[in-house]
Amino acid sequence: MLSKINSCAVVGLDCEAIEVELDISPGLGSITVVGLPDTAVQESKERVRAAIKNSGFEYPTTRITINLAPADIKKAGPAYDLPIAIGILKASKQLDANIDDSLFIGELSLNGKLRHTNGILPIAIFAKQKGYKRLYVPRVNEFEASLVEGVEIIPVESLLQLFEHLIDEKIIKPAKTHGIGDTEENENFSVDFAYVKGQEHIKRALEIAASGGHNVIMSGPPGTGKTLLARAVPTILPKMTKEEALEVTKIYSIAGLLPSDRPLIKIRPFRTPHHSATAPSLVGGGTFPKPGEISLAHRGVLFLDELPEFPRGILENLRQPLEDGIVTIGRAQGTLTFPAKFSLIASMNPCPCGYSSDPDRDCSCSPTQIIKYQKKISGPLLDRIDLHIEVPRIKFEKLTDDNLSESSKSIRERVEKAREIQQKRFENKKILTNSEMSSQDVKEFCRTNSQTIDLLKTAVNQFQLSARSFYKILKLARTIADLEEKQNIESSHIAEALQYRPRTNVV
Repeated sequence: MLSKINSCAVVGLDCEAIEVELDISPGLGSITVVGLPDTAVQESKERVRAAIKNSGFEYPTTRITINLAPADIKKAGPAYDLPIAIGILKASKQLDANIDDSLFIGELSLNGKLRHTNGILPIAIFAKQKGYKRLYVPRVNEFEASLVEGVEIIPVESLLQLFEHLIDEKIIKPAKTHGIGDTEENENFSVDFAYVKGQEHIKRALEIAASGGHNVIMSGPPGTGKTLLARAVPTILPKMTKEEALEVTKIYSIAGLLPSDRPLIKIRPFRTPHHSATAPSLVGGGTFPKPGEISLAHRGVLFLDELPEFPRGILENLRQPLEDGIVTIGRAQGTLTFPAKFSLIASMNPCPCGYSSDPDRDCSCSPTQIIKYQKKISGPLLDRIDLHIEVPRIKFEKLTDDNLSESSKSIRERVEKAREIQQKRFENKKILTNSEMSSQDVKEFCRTNSQTIDLLKTAVNQFQLSARSFYKILKLARTIADLEEKQNIESSHIAEALQYRPRTNVV
């Protein structure tokens, strides 16, 4: 007998409908899975066999053929256990229920219990979009699935419980949908700008970066506070919008990093990969591509400490994401695209020993060593960074000053006002911050007068700026103007933006 169960596959950040077709026919006891299954799917037949028997049902001893259609989509992971088990029960006439309007997803344990499954949030969104009335998920994924309104979420603990529900013997109470706006997150930061001594110029630059979503590189001697300043940036970032929170949560759900007690991520990500990280771990990849660190930092901060220590080949992978806000991963099975709109904050020493820019300590590096060290970072990559900051050594008077600096809370208020201005400006576009503007957007929103044009012309000729650097200066000036709540860009805004360009621009 033939049965068909609705399920779905997560492909990138999207989902594809999967129909689990199951046929039981006379013959020697065997089970065959077709439809491009991976090892985890192939192993599901053993998990399903044990789960059915240990749940008190009869497992067919005839020939079973399982087809995961369409056959041209690679199937990965154990999420097809539940639809396969339901299909066997239907095909063997142990279950008689109309489930054509339902979608099933979940991994089974050997005793028939359902385990946590990755990617439930995008699956719930898919179920709503395709008009399914019910979505059956593991109970441990209940809160995550309930973020989506418009589809009935049925949280299931075991195969036996689901069977009793489908035959109307013991009805499972549907999960209460929370909606995206009903989930709040308490932000408890361990770092605050108020306790960062001195470095007012650096704090100003980071405020600008947070306001417009710009990239920053800090260079200075060891112990000047570069890492501490970078870790304080999340404390001044504005709260995520509902759309941003949904995007980030989908990424973490697919990556299997979504905490079970926190179904919606509302704190902006702050990712700090070590310089020994591989290219797939940084940009994403694998046989079945998963999001990497740059996608996990989407709408947040990617902090690369000791930037020159990262292999140059790996750093070059950042070029496309920094420019386009996406990362494209190509494999033999196809190409996947993950979002990667993050703010890059990088830190580095000016030389191997770290003291070539320190007026109080002698540098032990030769000119050749310094040049070789700095050339570990390519010119095109540096050209994609908006703010280049020199972090000086902190004076003793600043270290012993008992007065607190401006708090992160007050800085964040200015950042949020600047972001609100940008949201109104880009309300009819698919961008959120000034750093995401295209050249066409720059011409539309970065209006200048004759005085600012003359200043820009002088800067371009004197510093030999590339076209990319020219547009980055305008975007940066636009953010500075937003912080001052000015409608037009003035000469002072251009002048401040020019301060953050590197002394020697490498193209």
